Amino acid sequence: MSSLTELSSPFIEIVLKDLLSFMSSPSHSDVALPVAAMKVMLNVIKRSKAITMTGLLQELETAKEGMLGLAASKDICGFRSHIPLQSGCELFMRYVTRSFYEMSSDFELCIKEVLLRGETFAGMSLTARQSIAEHGCEFIREGQVILTHGYSRVVASLLKMAAEKQKKNFSVIVLEGRPEGGGARAAAVYSEANIPVTVVLDSAMGYAMEKADLVIVGAEGVVENGGVVNKIGTYALGITAKALNTPFYVAAESYKFARLYPLNQADLPRVETGELRFADTTLPGKLEEIDVKKDLITVDNCVIDYTPANYITLLFTDLGVLTPSAISDELIRLYA
Repeated sequence: MSSLTELSSPFIEIVLKDLLSFMSSPSHSDVALPVAAMKVMLNVIKRSKAITMTGLLQELETAKEGMLGLAASKDICGFRSHIPLQSGCELFMRYVTRSFYEMSSDFELCIKEVLLRGETFAGMSLTARQSIAEHGCEFIREGQVILTHGYSRVVASLLKMAAEKQKKNFSVIVLEGRPEGGGARAAAVYSEANIPVTVVLDSAMGYAMEKADLVIVGAEGVVENGGVVNKIGTYALGITAKALNTPFYVAAESYKFARLYPLNQADLPRVETGELRFADTTLPGKLEEIDVKKDLITVDNCVIDYTPANYITLLFTDLGVLTPSAISDELIRLYA
């Protein structure tokens, strides 16, 4: 059986090359990072020279750690956290483990079945957005105004299906989604689908909420207590929606169901994205000419926050439409 030390260098290089190659391919430009990671882990299984399931699982664990390390060092997650990458890999490995215990002791037969089930699992994850869109479309009515935050591929799939396939007429208000400003991309996508869209400042969410009939956001992680981890500002959006009695829906793939139990913002994994840069246009003269006591200024450029379950109305997932209280049961089933 190979040790972690023996696997670490050439093994990891091949895994990371696979991942970067997959993510840079134009044909995979809309594929989520966790799904790409599952495809990479399938390649690990195909190339594996392990003769026991323990050895194979060790290789998969090493591949997972390597991809998480790349996500942290190379910032392939952008302004996002590593939570969906980690949960996607862990669920894939759980699926492999479960398959092994359900099969015979013939290792070659096990590998064939593991590959088959792995391809099925990755395929299901790849088509999750379609399923979520079908569930979520039922909650959109004619003439409604929908408020969303930045750009989410799963939310975009949902809204485009409602507009293009179901021919529903509605409009969208998009918060700009700083720090990466995904609202501009969202506006471009929605306008191409002939959906009327308005982009507003993140700080205008209270102003915009009065016009909205419902809120739909994506998620980077769905946690054990039914809450969600998502881009910064989602928590404030949830609080504002609850204050104005506006339904707050979350659209998320089941591979983002994570074994985390945050109680507050401090419990979230820290995402390092560098210093937040801005220009203060309220100051006279050029910024570089102004005497600023930089040693007394601290910038906290957090990019994710935690929204507790009590602010969420329903979750649209590829497992169906779920209440926040049902999430713990689904997590137990997925990770069993």
